[in-house]
Amino acid sequence: MVIFVRIKKFMDMCSNKSNNNGYEKFEVFDKNITEELSHHYRGILNLVGEDISREGLARTPERVAKSLQFLLQGYQTDPVEILKSAMFREDYRQMVIVKDIEIYSLCEHHLLPFFGKAHVAYIPNGIVTGLSKIARVVDVFARRLQLQERLTLQIKECIHDTLKPLGVAVVIEAQHLCMQMRGIQKQHSITTTSDFTGAFQKEATRDEFIRLIR
Repeated sequence: MVIFVRIKKFMDMCSNKSNNNGYEKFEVFDKNITEELSHHYRGILNLVGEDISREGLARTPERVAKSLQFLLQGYQTDPVEILKSAMFREDYRQMVIVKDIEIYSLCEHHLLPFFGKAHVAYIPNGIVTGLSKIARVVDVFARRLQLQERLTLQIKECIHDTLKPLGVAVVIEAQHLCMQMRGIQKQHSITTTSDFTGAFQKEATRDEFIRLIR
């Protein structure tokens, strides 16, 4: 599957095509997958009683097919390689925290979104990584069919196994539309999951992390 979104700045001297902010968005999707998904979505719309020929739905199957490929693009990326692409030797052994990382994922039980924030910390053991790589790892795992519990564990294990730090901490707070739109329909509930390794299993270190992300 070929999926990427590339944002390129347009210069008026090179092209007379530009939008208000001077950028144009390019999206490329696998043609065969898009066509096959579109076929299935047309069948789904017919089964729920919609008229697929009406104007508002004419291109909906194609749009949803492309949307699904974008939302699940995490399957095409190796998060370990992301971390390895920016690993540096550094004699720093204090807590590194990247907090309030926005997450958007799809619950594997109902294919409904859950969204919120992830807070990630690690204590280096001679190796650090680029701060943006932590956020990218979170995004790669989130862009898959997920459970919040598994997402928390996968982020922790990827950082722990790749960087070999003294400890890793991950906390995720999210709202689940499968609880808000259907089922029990509790609109303001928030689910919190956490996982800790190494130094973060010590109460003092863990409490410092929780205090800092609050």
